[in-house]
Amino acid sequence: MEQSLLPSKMKLNVVKIDGSKSGDLTAEKSVFGIAPNAAVVRQAILAELTNMRQGTHATKNRAMVNGGGRKPWKQKGRGVARAGTTRSPIWRGGGVVFGPEPHGYSKKIPKKVGKLARRSLLSSKAADGSLLIIDELKMESHKTSEFVTILKNLGLDGKKVTILVTGSDLNLDRATRNLKNVYLVEASKASAYDLIDCEIILIDKASIAVLTDILKQ
Repeated sequence: MEQSLLPSKMKLNVVKIDGSKSGDLTAEKSVFGIAPNAAVVRQAILAELTNMRQGTHATKNRAMVNGGGRKPWKQKGRGVARAGTTRSPIWRGGGVVFGPEPHGYSKKIPKKVGKLARRSLLSSKAADGSLLIIDELKMESHKTSEFVTILKNLGLDGKKVTILVTGSDLNLDRATRNLKNVYLVEASKASAYDLIDCEIILIDKASIAVLTDILKQ
């Protein structure tokens, strides 16, 4: 008996900028409807956080601290322990033993793993209602107060939101830059960390098409 194939498409709700429903969007199920792979997501997030580290941590060893150029007292005859320098690690203000030294951090993952992690996160957000698709997101003004009104209309006031856009919009960039929990990210450059570090992903239909072209199998 032949097994029927699952449809490769799925329907996602689309809203207008005022919060009212606009219609449905046909999306790729391989991008927005897969079973999330938590292990792959964890691997991608750890790699990204590792690559964010600057590696500038440092301590001074006994060769770097000031002082200690001469012997603090004679070797014998004082009834105390011998000492050759005040820079010894056992002295207050002495050098640090086996302290951290500057070095680079780098962790690479295969491209397929990174794409699977992003597909998993998009699917997870779509499944629990945390992926909000807007018909079109354009600002006629650069005023932050107007964008706050848009967030209220969409029911996103007070939530941590990642906005995925296509191309540059100076008004939108200026309107969102002072908002504490709102992050504007170009859809083609969105990483797994961008997708997971938010409560809601706000995305327009043009960015859905961009992500589909990049991530679909």
